[in-house]
Amino acid sequence: MHPVLAFISFWKLLFGAKLPAGAAKFLPEPAAALPAGPEKIVPEKVPEKVVERVVEKSAPKQNSAAQQREGALALLALLQREGRFVDFISEELGTADDADIGAAVRAVHRGCKKVFDQVLSLEPVMPGEEETKVSVPKGFDPAEIRLIGEAKGEAPYKGTLRHHGWRAVETKLPSLAEGVDRSVIAPAEVELSA
Repeated sequence: MHPVLAFISFWKLLFGAKLPAGAAKFLPEPAAALPAGPEKIVPEKVPEKVVERVVEKSAPKQNSAAQQREGALALLALLQREGRFVDFISEELGTADDADIGAAVRAVHRGCKKVFDQVLSLEPVMPGEEETKVSVPKGFDPAEIRLIGEAKGEAPYKGTLRHHGWRAVETKLPSLAEGVDRSVIAPAEVELSA
């Protein structure tokens, strides 16, 4: 295989794109497909008789990292579609007037809040008002509570709640059709001229 073709193929596979046509001839032949059918038959006892039920093969599960990546990209695509989030974050704001930024933020906030309200149910990790005194119990989960400052001794720790944190209670991301390039956050838009 030509080194350039190998390099292009590597990056396309890494980012989930289709291989170049010239790379196909270097791929091994696919294995013969196994006939689909029941994986095994499991006897199930029912009072006074035995019933056999077929246990079907389950579809191969997608690995967790790929699911997380696809979920993150799906959420980012929704934030872009409804609130133009990516456009806003990508914009250079150093020379913009505060009034222009404020107007843009209102539109982005409105659209992004709509997405959050539709797909996420959130709750505080640590209930209570910010800036109040709290106690961090012994055996706390560091993924849930981040200590700021120097922790002396062992928990329980006393401190001031600076931010209550957020936990996703429920997510309702839409299912994406097979074959859709999930790396496309927003398609290019072309207005046709007459």
